[in-house]
Amino acid sequence: MTNLLLLQALNGLQFGILLFLVAAGLTLIFGIMDLINLAHGVLYMVGAYLTATFTAVTGDFFLGLALALPTALVFGIVLERLIFSQLYDRDHLEQVLATFGLILILNEGVKMIWGAAPLSVPVPDILSGSVPLVGPLRYPVFRIIIIVAGLLTALGLWVLVARTRVGMLLRAGATNAPMVSALGVDVKRLFMLVFGLGAMLAGFAGAMVAPILSVEPGMGDSILILTFVVIVIGGVGSIRGAFVAAILVGVVDTVGRTFGPIVLRSLMEPAAAAQTGRTLAPMLIYILMAVVLFARPSGLFPKKGAA
Repeated sequence: MTNLLLLQALNGLQFGILLFLVAAGLTLIFGIMDLINLAHGVLYMVGAYLTATFTAVTGDFFLGLALALPTALVFGIVLERLIFSQLYDRDHLEQVLATFGLILILNEGVKMIWGAAPLSVPVPDILSGSVPLVGPLRYPVFRIIIIVAGLLTALGLWVLVARTRVGMLLRAGATNAPMVSALGVDVKRLFMLVFGLGAMLAGFAGAMVAPILSVEPGMGDSILILTFVVIVIGGVGSIRGAFVAAILVGVVDTVGRTFGPIVLRSLMEPAAAAQTGRTLAPMLIYILMAVVLFARPSGLFPKKGAA
């Protein structure tokens, strides 16, 4: 039982890291640009497809990843220039409607380019296999790499936002964009770079998950819902909040789905426990969100002035 708990905790940590990579970009865009981008999950899907394509062309996952990331960055910047820059001054309802339409267009575009059949990306040989943890318990190397890559990305984001001039401008722009613009900063270019960075982070998450999940149309829709849950729990616009909330949601969702039915079997008949467990498992993260919002209505780590 201890080994199973440790294994599921690691799976939850890895899932939470993926959620953070997607949520970090979205919380930057939402927190700084005040833009509700429902199409952010599509960028996650595009990152997975680009990695699958470049890996198939080059025959090397790392080359595929190295080509996919700048392509996702350029794709995000093009979308920002053509579509999202027209939405900054619109109200949130118009932003939601426009980005929902973009989801439909891009999902259909992916089907037209790559087809509706799922694609697969092989795990690179050097990252295949597993390593021993405790006793007979082993854990896949590739999932450990995802955790390490996510933690390094989180550290890089913290340095960027908290310790660089660009981060200072980002924080200032989030607080008072007109004042920053009046001081001579090109806010439009700043927003463009923020959007491109967010698109690349979502694409990176899609690229890292491609070898362990099927790459298929619509794969970004389900993770988008969880990403918004992460942002709400962590506090809108807070990178630190997104990180803590993503880990929390990942662990609660993964461990709850496994141990929920086991705990319920001690309270009711096995068949009823299994049925109740399947019903309750998808609700756990929403129960968690309700509890957090009841205690802290602005999230765990709200921006200053939001609480």
